[in-house]
Amino acid sequence: MQFDYNNRYFKAVANTENGETSEDTVFHYRQQGNIVWATYQGGEVSFGTLLARMDNDGSLDMRYQQFNLKGELRAGICRSVPTVLPDGRYRLHESWKWINGDESSGASVIEEVIPCPN
Repeated sequence: MQFDYNNRYFKAVANTENGETSEDTVFHYRQQGNIVWATYQGGEVSFGTLLARMDNDGSLDMRYQQFNLKGELRAGICRSVPTVLPDGRYRLHESWKWINGDESSGASVIEEVIPCPN
């Protein structure tokens, strides 16, 4: 299957305690070839960006950075593995690690939102 992330919106549906995204965080993904990027905000995240390379299976090897509500700049690495839900929406299973602060690891799941949130 060929994955196309361009102009898709996602919301977090699960995250470990040490993560900062939540169901209030909205991600707007874009894509050009195998390069994928997104902006996101909401919940504990004031503003964030991510940049990823898409592998042949649709998995994303990404780096992210964000400002949280405390004004802290956090950054990390993430591996996202996509699945397709029965209704055609994408679900991303993410394994991530902070590269600053406590440098802890975690796991999250985000799902595509249709229609796109305002």
